[in-house]
Amino acid sequence: MDMQQLDFTKGEGLIPAIIQDATTNKVLMLGYMNAEALQKTIAEKKVTFFSRSKNRLWTKGETSGNFLHLEHIIADCDKDTILIKALPDGPTCHTGADTCFDEVNQPDNFLWKLEKIIQDRKAHPKEGSYTTSLFQKGINKVAQKVGEEAVELVIEAKDDNADLFLGEAADLLYHYLILLTAKDHQLQDVLDVLEKRHR
Repeated sequence: MDMQQLDFTKGEGLIPAIIQDATTNKVLMLGYMNAEALQKTIAEKKVTFFSRSKNRLWTKGETSGNFLHLEHIIADCDKDTILIKALPDGPTCHTGADTCFDEVNQPDNFLWKLEKIIQDRKAHPKEGSYTTSLFQKGINKVAQKVGEEAVELVIEAKDDNADLFLGEAADLLYHYLILLTAKDHQLQDVLDVLEKRHR
């Protein structure tokens, strides 16, 4: 993005920065940036604001450790507001909520939350975790489990027991997410393929 195109004059040197989760698309927070904060954000890949109360640059997470890792920046049509897509290390709000708009564990985002938990099990193995044990057994075992769950779902699809069918569907989806993570991909990568096919 060309910073020269941004209009910092309307806000007396500051522009609003809307922060959006790059994975779930949830709006996380709103902050303000001056040109220096934006430059630091781009250079360090961690979202930095200009704090109006502290009258200084403030990197989100500098105290809590819950950094916002920069993925993409988009300017609005008037070039006086920016949308920043970022990956949060943890809760964004100081209250402990996922977002500053009190969106915690929203049902439509549980799939993304589950994927993050699975990714964390891969990065930080946890003793006694079933997910961790699958990663430790290797890609062949993970792929085998996906195949087994797919067959079990097909079998249940031929009967009329909704509970068993949905249970097997959940098992398949869960193991599918593990397989994606094992292959260093994420659900969004698959959605991107589907979106391209839809066009």
